[in-house]
Amino acid sequence: MINFAMKAQKITLPGLAHLPAFCHAVIAGDFIYLSGTLGTKPNSMELVEGGTAAETRRILEIFDEILASCNAGLDDLIKVNVFLHDMSTFDQMNEAYLSVIGDDPPARITVGKADLALGAAVEIDAVAYKPEIQN
Repeated sequence: MINFAMKAQKITLPGLAHLPAFCHAVIAGDFIYLSGTLGTKPNSMELVEGGTAAETRRILEIFDEILASCNAGLDDLIKVNVFLHDMSTFDQMNEAYLSVIGDDPPARITVGKADLALGAAVEIDAVAYKPEIQN
């Protein structure tokens, strides 16, 4: 029997920039769905300087902060979707991504030629799995 009583929990962290049209993440059962995120400066909707690599590292820092609020971490990521404005920056993104994620990465797709908000070079969304999340 499916338990329909369990309600998804929306996560919005104070002080972490986001557009009002969505929250930072949603916990649904044992899954954490991270919204599409840009590499913005802390408490700002302004992109970090340095292009694709810097934006990628910043997005993963933001994900780490959001996941920590859900009692999870980057090692709980199971699927990552990367959107690049310019596919010629794939190597920059990939190097920065692996420098943070490490040598045991989750499943991933990278899509190029994306027109991204704020003129961003990269946007990432993801899904994490954390059995028995206790928030």
